[in-house]
Amino acid sequence: MALQTSFENPVPVSALAGMVGDWIDRLGAIWVEGQITQISRRPGAGMVFLTLRDPSQDVSVNVTCYRNVYDKVVPAPSEGARVVVCGKPTFYRPRGQFSLLAQELRPVGIGELLARLEELKRRLAAEGLFDPALKKPLPFLPHLIGLICGRASAAEKDVLENAQRRWPGVRFEVRETAVQGAGAVAQVTAALAELDAHPEVDVIVIARGGGSVEDLLPFSDEVLIRAVAACRTPVVSAIGHEPDSPLLDLVADLRASTPTDAAKRIVPDVREELDRVAQARDRLWRAVTRLLDREAQALAGFRSRPVLAAPYGMLDQRAQEIATLRDRAFRSTDQKVARDGEVLAQTLARVRALSPLATLERGYAVVQREDGVVVRKPDEVESGDPLTIRLAGGALAATAGEPVG
Repeated sequence: MALQTSFENPVPVSALAGMVGDWIDRLGAIWVEGQITQISRRPGAGMVFLTLRDPSQDVSVNVTCYRNVYDKVVPAPSEGARVVVCGKPTFYRPRGQFSLLAQELRPVGIGELLARLEELKRRLAAEGLFDPALKKPLPFLPHLIGLICGRASAAEKDVLENAQRRWPGVRFEVRETAVQGAGAVAQVTAALAELDAHPEVDVIVIARGGGSVEDLLPFSDEVLIRAVAACRTPVVSAIGHEPDSPLLDLVADLRASTPTDAAKRIVPDVREELDRVAQARDRLWRAVTRLLDREAQALAGFRSRPVLAAPYGMLDQRAQEIATLRDRAFRSTDQKVARDGEVLAQTLARVRALSPLATLERGYAVVQREDGVVVRKPDEVESGDPLTIRLAGGALAATAGEPVG
């Protein structure tokens, strides 16, 4: 029955809120599509509050979403994204506010596409295809560069012209393929395999200009990503502009923000290299000059030392010292000989004074028997014994006679 009210018989606001709440509580879950115009997330809070709007009718509804329901959506919804919400209509009686309690949240359109790409990205990352340790270094100056790009595309022109401007002698092996649409993945993969097998190709560049997310989908295809991961030749990804980030950027050995940037990354600038050579030559020349100056100063210091400035001076000094010592030795020897000569003369005089010869020279004689024994007493010889009489001037032979008195 309809509620009977009048000016005299009104109902309280709480009663109205209770009746509206009871009626809304009888509603079941409903799927609603709309555009997110506002997201309110407080750190640590268990709820996320959204505003869902119908752009065609300019009608909005508040959505309350549990944090675990919101976090299941990858990538996380952003303002402006279209979503489909499965929720239970609720009415908050104290404030009289209607809202939708979200039980499930799904992106649609681009959001759904990005969610699938994010899932593929997680799966390939779990397999290790994006591991930085697998990245192969690019050669400093490649002999031949493989280029995969669209037919007569601006990306091809950017890569070729900028690379040749930086290094005029650079060579390219170009493979023109479809870069969007159904056949793009197969053609790019085939060109990649062909260039990877080429014995002279040192690096492969996959280039394409900017575009929508749908246009760049081939460069996030799992088949192409695995083909790039299996390449033996380093691969450079130059897809779109700076904000574009297909999965090819993650598996490639080098990611260039644009095709022009790829040209700058794969070949050095000849002018810069010549400048570096000139700078290195100047540094080397200065280093050698400083070394020579330092060694010349050291050599001059050595030459200024007395031992090298006058190398014979030390010999002359030592020769003078030797001569002085020799003269001193001669004088000492002469003095020693003279002193010893005097001592010897004195000793000789004493010896001569004590010598028997001196006694003999005074007229005395020494009588010796035949055996050389000096005869001191007459009874030491017998008559007839041969004797020798030694005089100062010589010796006489004699025969012993009878003792006298």
